[in-house]
Amino acid sequence: MLVPRQKLHARGPEVSRLAWGVWRALKGDATNTPAKLATFIDQCVEIGITTFDLADIYGNYEIEGLFGAALRARSAGRKGIEIVSKFGVCNVGAARPLNRVKHYNNSRAHIEATVENSLRAIGTDHLDLPLVHRSDFLAPAEETALALEDLVAAGKVRHVGVSNHAPHQLSLLQSKLVLPIVTNQIELSVLACAPLFDGTLAQAQEAAAAPMIWSPLGGGRLFDAADAATRPIREALHEVGLRRGTDDVGAVALAWLLCLPSRPIPVLGSTQFARLRLLAKAVQLQLGRQDWYQILAAARGKLA
Repeated sequence: MLVPRQKLHARGPEVSRLAWGVWRALKGDATNTPAKLATFIDQCVEIGITTFDLADIYGNYEIEGLFGAALRARSAGRKGIEIVSKFGVCNVGAARPLNRVKHYNNSRAHIEATVENSLRAIGTDHLDLPLVHRSDFLAPAEETALALEDLVAAGKVRHVGVSNHAPHQLSLLQSKLVLPIVTNQIELSVLACAPLFDGTLAQAQEAAAAPMIWSPLGGGRLFDAADAATRPIREALHEVGLRRGTDDVGAVALAWLLCLPSRPIPVLGSTQFARLRLLAKAVQLQLGRQDWYQILAAARGKLA
């Protein structure tokens, strides 16, 4: 097993150090049917990636159903994995004909209905970790908190977390909760460094709640040789990688994230298992302090 495990929070779930994001599964040749996805899940588990990240809106509201069908096709079923899903974003489309505009909804009724839909689509009696996908400006924090606590009390979810919350938004919701918010899933990469400076990672470290990281490789921009803006970052990653025994800039970019004391969990999106396995080697890369700051300087143009 390549990928180790860690606790998200002292009162939270144990997860794999890297997670796999299911949102592109319908577009992947190796993941776009239940049978293929079941095989892919087994391959992930074999190397230690046991945490799977979904959302009700992914794949035009179809990903949770595909994932559930894959679990039914898998001999181990739901055993040995952790299921993370998100709710609260309401997209426009044929799957939700009543939505005239994209909006957010963290009302109690919507949370309860969405979690029930997710459980039904996935074919499970509980989610390990639901995440409030975005902060809803119209939902009182007390109402959102009460819905989350009731879901935990009913055994339908095991823990609670958020996604894309600014520090003040997370603090407000946490102030109304008895339960800890065990993670904030945020965008962070060498191309998106804002959480290092805006208090997000400091808050995560203060609460000892490891953040989950979406788009940890910058949405693929790191690998675009034609992108002149990212060239200095690629060069720094390549130089550090060669010094540490690898020419895989993706693995170095992930290792850079894994150095952070907030203990982040990058969510990988590749639907090619061979590539996923190579990226997973990031957990074995040891970057020095000067390596880390060399990459940050390249990402920001300079250090303050």
